[in-house]
Amino acid sequence: MIRKVTLMAVGALMGATALGAVQSYGGSAEAANSETYRQLAIFGNVFERVRAQYVTPPEEDKLIESAINGMLTSLDPHSSYLNEDAAADMRTQTRGEFGGLGIEVSMEDELVKVIAPIDDTPASRAGVLAGDLISEIDGEPVRGLTLGEAVEKMRGEVNTSINLTILRDGADAPIDIKLTRDVISVKAVKYRAEEDVGYIRVISFTEKTYGDLENAISTLKEEIGEDKLKGYVLDLRLNPGGLLDQAISVSDAFLNQGEIVSTRGRNPEETRRFNARAGDLIDGKPMIVMINGGSASASEIVAGALQDHHRATVLGTRSFGKGSVQTIIPLDQTTALRLTTALYYTPSGTSIQGTGIAPDIEIEEPVPEELRGRISPNTGESSLRGHIQGENESEEGSGSIAYVPPDPKDDVQLGEALKLIRGEITNAAFPPSPETAENKN
Repeated sequence: MIRKVTLMAVGALMGATALGAVQSYGGSAEAANSETYRQLAIFGNVFERVRAQYVTPPEEDKLIESAINGMLTSLDPHSSYLNEDAAADMRTQTRGEFGGLGIEVSMEDELVKVIAPIDDTPASRAGVLAGDLISEIDGEPVRGLTLGEAVEKMRGEVNTSINLTILRDGADAPIDIKLTRDVISVKAVKYRAEEDVGYIRVISFTEKTYGDLENAISTLKEEIGEDKLKGYVLDLRLNPGGLLDQAISVSDAFLNQGEIVSTRGRNPEETRRFNARAGDLIDGKPMIVMINGGSASASEIVAGALQDHHRATVLGTRSFGKGSVQTIIPLDQTTALRLTTALYYTPSGTSIQGTGIAPDIEIEEPVPEELRGRISPNTGESSLRGHIQGENESEEGSGSIAYVPPDPKDDVQLGEALKLIRGEITNAAFPPSPETAENKN
C-alpha cells in the first residue's frame, strides 16, 4: 500500500466546535485611527469605573475576559478567546482524547446548541440529539454564559455526575437528563465489511484520522479480498469537522492529482492552495460519500473535493455549510485567540459558507415516529445568529436533518449506497463522470 505524505496546513479548520491548532498569520493590522483610540479610552474609563465603584468588588480578570469574548462573538459564532482551560482543552481534543460528555456544540439564542453527540459517549448513550438546546447545567441557566463558560461547566472529573435541561423541538416540556462524565477517547475512524463493500465512517478529523483511515482500508482489503471488493462507502454524516491538514490528507487518499481546497483570507496574498499527490489508496474503486446536516467544515472539504473531481458520488442531504477557517493565535504560553481568518473554497472555486454541499443523489433518512418533531429539521450554519454571509447563500440556506439510525439495518441512505455500488439499482450520478456530473454546490 502506498502511504501518502500527510500535507501540513497553516491554520486550523474548525468543525462546528471541533478545535484545531497551528500558527498565526504574520503581518500587522492597519493603524488604528484617532476615533478608535478615543473609543479605547472610553473602554478603559468604563473598566476603571466598574472596578472602583461597582456594588461588590468584581473579579478583574473575568471582566477583561468577558470584554474580549464580547468583542469576538460580535464577529461570528466561531471566533473566541481561549483562556488557559479552553486552550488546554483544544490541544487535548485535537489529539482525539478529552474529558467530558461527548457532544459537539455551538451557541444559539444564548443557549448551547448540540451539533452532534459523539458515538459511544455519555451524551449519545443518554439520548442527547443533534439540534437539542441546553438551557440549564446543574440547574443553572445557560443564558448569560459564554460558550466557553458553558463548556467548562460541562467538563469535570471522570465519574462525576451532571444534570442537563434540554429544550427539544416537539417536546411538550424541558427534558432533564442526568449524565456521568467520562474520558472521551474518540475513535477517528470506524469501519466494517458490508459483505463485498467496504464501509468507512470518519467520525472526526483529529491527529489520528489519516492513520486510522489507512488502517481501515488495509484491513478491509484483506478481510473482503481485493478481487471481491466492489467499492467503498465513506460515511461523513454527523461529522462536525476538525483539523484542516487531516481533511486534506483524507481527500488526498482517494485522488491522484488536482486541487483539494483553497483558503482565501482578507488579502489576496493570503490565498493558499492545497493539491493532491499521486496515489489512490483504494485503486480507483467506485466510491460513495454520505453526508447530512451534521456534516460540517472538514467533512465538507472532503465531500466537496471528491465531488468536484468526480471521484465519488455524494449521497444524502445538504451539509451544514461551515466554510470558514479559524486560526489559533497564541497570546502567551497558556492562552490563545481563535479567529476566523479565511474562507475555504472547493476545487471548482465554490464557497459553501452558509450554503453547504448539495448531494448528487438526495436521499432523506426517515426519522422514527417517536423522534419526529424532536430533531431539528435544519442544523445549518445559515441558521446561526451572526454567521458570515456566504457568497452563494440563499433563502434556502444550509443544513438538513442530522439523523443516522443506530441500527445499520434501518439506514435507508446506507442501503441505497450499497445497492448502487453492487449494481442492484442505477442512477445517472453514479458512477460520476466529467461529462454527466453537475456541480451541485
